Formats: sequence, C-alpha cells, structure tokens
Amino acid sequence: MQAETIIEFWYDERIKSQWFNSTDELDQEIKDSYDTLWLDASAGKYDYWQDTSTGSLALVIVLDQFPLNMYRGKKESFKTEAKAIKVAKHAIVEKQDLQLDKDKLAFLYLPLMHSENMDDQNDSVELFEKAGLMENAKFARHHRDIVQRFGRFPHRNKILGRKSSQAELDYLASDEAFKG
Repeated sequence: MQAETIIEFWYDERIKSQWFNSTDELDQEIKDSYDTLWLDASAGKYDYWQDTSTGSLALVIVLDQFPLNMYRGKKESFKTEAKAIKVAKHAIVEKQDLQLDKDKLAFLYLPLMHSENMDDQNDSVELFEKAGLMENAKFARHHRDIVQRFGRFPHRNKILGRKSSQAELDYLASDEAFKG
C-alpha cells in the first residue's frame, strides 16, 4: 500500500461528499478495504510514511478518520486517536503542514480537534485560524468549548464505558448537544 493510494481514495469526489455525512455503505467499504492497513498502521508498520507530508497526511487519515468510519459507535473508533495526534504533531514540527494544500491541511490538523486534551484543542484552533481555514476553525472552537466545559466529549462516554455526570446528561439531552 502506498500513501498516495490513501490520498487518492479520501479526496475522490465520491468520498469527499460523504466526509461528514457517511453512510453505512461507505463505512463498510472502508472497513473491507482498509481494516488490515489500519491494524498494520496502528502497529507501526507504516510509521515511515511520516518522512513526507503526503505520507503523514495519509497516516493521519488511516489512524484518525478510517476508524471513525469502520467502527462507528464502537470503542475501537478511538483506538488509534493518540497515535494520529502524535503523527499530526510530528508533521507540524517538521513543517510538513506548510507543504500541503489547504483542503488537505484540514485533515492533518483534525486529530488535534478530536483530542480530549485542552492543549491539543487550543493548538487546533490556533492552527486552523493561522491557516485561514475559518470554517474548520469554527468547528475547532466548538470542540474546544466542549472539552473546556466537560474535560472530555460527553458523546463518547457511553461508547467508552465512562460514567456521565448529570451536567453531561443534561447537555446530551439538549438541542445544543454535539453527538459526533
């Protein structure tokens, strides 16, 4: 498998139209096509992809986006989140983010927005704003506000077997709730 194959798949018009509006069919297609790659990437077999900006982006997509599709609503969907964050941070330190087009840059930064760590959340907002990705920055601020308010994403509690506080339950029952 080549990093470019992941980029071509993820940025295909058919897939782009479903990035934030996935279907059961797409989730299954990603699982059927990339589950073994995800397992291998989580074990470090594709860490060398981090040598290039395209490789880092592909690795982030495999570790951050693919499990959200393949394991929607299951704890496995977050299993490689920490590794995706590490890859994204490495790419930023190495200035690989400066080599990517804006439409691709957003997905490199996305693991920081998915993090339940406040420093990562603040970095996410700053990076999206600095890159001029204002629509992404709006969502990054929203994610940061949730983590700032609760210390985590309440919609993950049930999936991860965490006990919700009454404040989190009230939030999840409200019209303002973000549910993933």
